[in-house]
Amino acid sequence: MPRKTALHDIHAELGAKFTDFGGWDMPLRYASELDEHRAVRGAVGVFDLSHMGEIRVTGPEAAAFLDHALISRISAVKLGKAKYSMICREDGGIIDDLITYALGENEYLVVPNAGNARTVFEEFTERIGNFNVTVVDETEETSLIAVQGPKAAEVMLRITDSVTAAPAASGAAADGDSDPVEAAVEGLRYYAAFRGTVAGVPALIARTGYTGEDGFEIFVRDTDPDDTPGTGSGAGSGAATVWRAALAAGEPFGVLPCGLAARDTLRLEAGMPLYGHELSTAVTPVDAGLGVLAATGTKDAFVGRDAILAAKEKGPDQHLIGLVGEGRRAAREGYEIRDPEGNRLGEVTSGALSPTLGHPVAMGYVDATAAQDGGPAAVGSTVTVDIRGKSFPYTVVEPPFYNREK
Repeated sequence: MPRKTALHDIHAELGAKFTDFGGWDMPLRYASELDEHRAVRGAVGVFDLSHMGEIRVTGPEAAAFLDHALISRISAVKLGKAKYSMICREDGGIIDDLITYALGENEYLVVPNAGNARTVFEEFTERIGNFNVTVVDETEETSLIAVQGPKAAEVMLRITDSVTAAPAASGAAADGDSDPVEAAVEGLRYYAAFRGTVAGVPALIARTGYTGEDGFEIFVRDTDPDDTPGTGSGAGSGAATVWRAALAAGEPFGVLPCGLAARDTLRLEAGMPLYGHELSTAVTPVDAGLGVLAATGTKDAFVGRDAILAAKEKGPDQHLIGLVGEGRRAAREGYEIRDPEGNRLGEVTSGALSPTLGHPVAMGYVDATAAQDGGPAAVGSTVTVDIRGKSFPYTVVEPPFYNREK
């Protein structure tokens, strides 16, 4: 049976339709995924992301350990900041993409994807070796609520009560004449975090997200004594308090609770990769166009370094492209990408009819040589996608398809 977040019973009361995702019973949608998508693009939406993993790494050599275990230079991340990175195999295959928060001099919070949380924890355990470090899986007792959209900061200003720790690197520090909450929320930089209280509940507040909009993610340790982790019975938990407060504060803006369906179309429009689709152990960071995350120039050793360095020097075997179509027929995962003569170039990894743009968008891998200038899958070229036996034209573009700054 899939596990349930502390908010599961609340989602059921709201009429959510559920789906098994990463071993968790998660809201797919509540009423209309299109309305939920548009709420985030136009105003604000609230997501339960408690299926995501939380792994706390502490100890005198925490930074050195993470430098070894992950491909990025985590020791360079300033207190209060966060870093998007990956954990890879020795052959360069991506085990997971994740975010690491620097919470203290010797304290880090690593957030892997739901389906990979246990795998990442086990990989960390195997990689500890002689490092003086402690690794604890806190996934079961941690809830994560995301407030995303152009009005997200206004919602956070209404529900954030206090700032208990705001490192200068987060951009959230206030001077003597400023309101500390206003300074913390409005001054918080992207990929930064501070500790505070939200609706009276102690929390870690981060300015991160997976929608292409401004947004915040709120980490809460469950406080309901009647809640058994993974059962969904935490209606009186701190997570439930924060969830209800966020929805109440967002009412003037037309807030909606949002499910995984809207989250997927939002991240696709923003050109953000999803593990199991654009990322997997069959793909290196170089293949995914994310080789810059691997600190091969500043770290002499980390798991997967030799393979990733070789991939950088040789060049990728495959290339991730963006595709824009016409009409209403969306390319889906696994559909074949072909040149105009019908020769196979690769296949789609994610695709949907974009609610914001009104036309189909997709991402997919093609042979790297095909994506080179002058190749059949170079930017600006027209390829076809086989959709249930019929060929539909798509234009090759560079993701993202949607950018809120434009």
